[in-house]
Amino acid sequence: MGRTGYLALVGAGALYAGRRLVDRVGIGTRVLDTGLEPVLLTGLSMAAVLFALLAGYDIFGSYLLARTESKRRRHDVRNLLRLVFGGLALITGFGIITREWVSVLFSLGVLGFAITFALQQPLFSLIGWLYIIVKRPYRVGDRIAIEEMRGDVVSIDFFVTEVWEIGGDLVSTNQPSGRIVTVPNSTVLSARVVNFYGEGVQSVWNELSVQVAYETDVAFASELMVETATEQLGEEMAQQVAEYRERLHETPVELDVNDKPTVNIVQQESWVELRLRYIVHPRRGTRAKNALYETILARFNDHPERVKFPVSRNR
Repeated sequence: MGRTGYLALVGAGALYAGRRLVDRVGIGTRVLDTGLEPVLLTGLSMAAVLFALLAGYDIFGSYLLARTESKRRRHDVRNLLRLVFGGLALITGFGIITREWVSVLFSLGVLGFAITFALQQPLFSLIGWLYIIVKRPYRVGDRIAIEEMRGDVVSIDFFVTEVWEIGGDLVSTNQPSGRIVTVPNSTVLSARVVNFYGEGVQSVWNELSVQVAYETDVAFASELMVETATEQLGEEMAQQVAEYRERLHETPVELDVNDKPTVNIVQQESWVELRLRYIVHPRRGTRAKNALYETILARFNDHPERVKFPVSRNR
């Protein structure tokens, strides 16, 4: 962007100069009993305005995008500029053709009222887009869940949000399935939206459960699980918990948040379930769980006299 805008600005100036020249010299040629001069003047005016708007979009957009570091913000800036300059082009074009600006604005108002009933869903989606831009239930790059679908937001257009699906019918873990799911923006106005990236806290709590027999030294097994999780996630978890507490401090919610992994013990019919609770980045949840499982089970097997597993017939 940028170079194209300046070329379009030069083109707009040339077209406007051409219009002034035609207006001054005059053209008396008629085609099919229609004077060529009014048509040519209208066409040159329309082209000059469109080129000027293209130049404004490109130059102004380049200026804003160059000063916007976040990819998410740049995506929103592009969409907002397209909406503003597209609306200006539509209104200006009708105004030049009809030469009645008040009538054009009034007609657009009547037309807008009429299409409200004919195009309810697209309009609701456009309103949903405005809600997404203003309230930020999610942004490009966030991992979200809408109704039964989960995935990473790829793009947010005026009418739809494209999501790179995770899980779903093809895979059972929190890994991308390779499918792109298109969700109407109107969905955010009527459905539950879950964002795995809280504002200022890009982490979620996970649990890992291991079933052991009643003969197990539960205190020893729990300590071993906490030790393993601390070795693998301790430093990262402490930083994420600090951000989590800072975010909670800004709200009226009062919670006691542990800065280290913990184990909850749940009694089942024929075994004891040890649930390791820890905090992790949403995109590293499966990877972290696999590494923890592998290390914890290996350490349990190193102490068969203290950690025992339920026999299969009782499970």
